[in-house]
Amino acid sequence: MKKSTVMMLGAVSSAIVLGACGGVAADSKEQVIIYSNADDEAVEVMEATLDDKGYKGQYLIQSFGTSELGGKMMAEGTDIEADVITMASYFIESAQQSKSMFTELSSDLKPLDEGATYALPILGNVGSIFINTDLLAQKGLPVPTTIKDLTDAKYKDLISFPNILDSSTGWLLVQAIISEYGEKEGQQVLADLINNAGPHIESSGSGPIKKVKTGEVAVGFGLRIQAIDAKNEGLPIDYIDPTEGNFTLTESVAVVDKDGDEALALEIAKVIATEARADLLEQYPVALYEGEQVKEEHVPTYLKKWETTLTVDLLEKHQAFFKEAQR
Repeated sequence: MKKSTVMMLGAVSSAIVLGACGGVAADSKEQVIIYSNADDEAVEVMEATLDDKGYKGQYLIQSFGTSELGGKMMAEGTDIEADVITMASYFIESAQQSKSMFTELSSDLKPLDEGATYALPILGNVGSIFINTDLLAQKGLPVPTTIKDLTDAKYKDLISFPNILDSSTGWLLVQAIISEYGEKEGQQVLADLINNAGPHIESSGSGPIKKVKTGEVAVGFGLRIQAIDAKNEGLPIDYIDPTEGNFTLTESVAVVDKDGDEALALEIAKVIATEARADLLEQYPVALYEGEQVKEEHVPTYLKKWETTLTVDLLEKHQAFFKEAQR
């Protein structure tokens, strides 16, 4: 759910790999390359956990946008440079079906959805509306309770949401619209939203919350936790669970099949899925494993999932739906 800018995070890029320590295999000679579409906050949690568990210097995290990384996975398969991938679960599932590119990965944790044998969920994203309470009052606008409310002309140029063509966060919006209104009415709802947003349709999932925080727009749609964090910081931000539904997307970790040379990559992937899970649950409060508890105030009112399994084919269908609404 990130912007497309490629960033190098984690261990310092160097030809010299630090010796193993802690739980790291002593005969490790190379860094494990991790490709990730995760937000900066999630990458920071993964880095801190890996470093704390003794893997500092043994890995390199490279961040990509969801579409960019998905394209690399589908094009390159097991030839991809990465040893470990954290990515939207639907892309990992589609890549496995198409390329058979991941090796077996398991842990003692029990995923609520029973999970795949080649991937472990690491975090869940939830969509919602959020508002700048000061600007909304200043403009004399009512507090919206539904996504459809934002099609009213009074919100013209005062709303922002992510573009599904660039950001998975935008898919949460489109799922909610189609689920509630169907394709015919939903097309008109989306067309009116696009018109009202004007120049504020963002390529990054974090774009809308940034504009709402600065007061450039009064209302945004994006990740619910972003608004919770902003409100907890004392900013005039609040979040609204739209009656159309708080739809969810999960991200998972998987290990690329490297012909048996995956020992360290498997260790690192398991640390991300298990040891980093508590802190990731704080940042992304969606229960993914049996026994996990989410704080009551973090539980969305209208938590929903798409009725069928999310796939790249379904995403492309919904992207076409969006393009049609732009006309």
